[in-house]
Amino acid sequence: MAVELEPQGHGGALKRSRSEPVPMADRDMLQLLQDVALGKVEASSLQVRAAIAAVQYTHTKKGDGGKKEEAAGRAKQAAGGRFAAAAPPKLVASGGKKV
Repeated sequence: MAVELEPQGHGGALKRSRSEPVPMADRDMLQLLQDVALGKVEASSLQVRAAIAAVQYTHTKKGDGGKKEEAAGRAKQAAGGRFAAAAPPKLVASGGKKV
């Protein structure tokens, strides 16, 4: 990150910092964010914002799947044998055709 003093028209100067993008090999966005948080990698603010936006499409949060879907999946797995859903009744009276 480069820090420069930018002169102002009315006098004085502003301290500006400019960060350059860091070249990185292809890596998982979640791992990149973890490395930035732990201080292992220096990344520009644009790279961090882009990683946050991209990680939403590659890793789902537990709440995104929904509690009802998760409970239904566990119930279906538990009901695998003895308590499985029964097959619907056959239509014998009309020769198997809907009336």
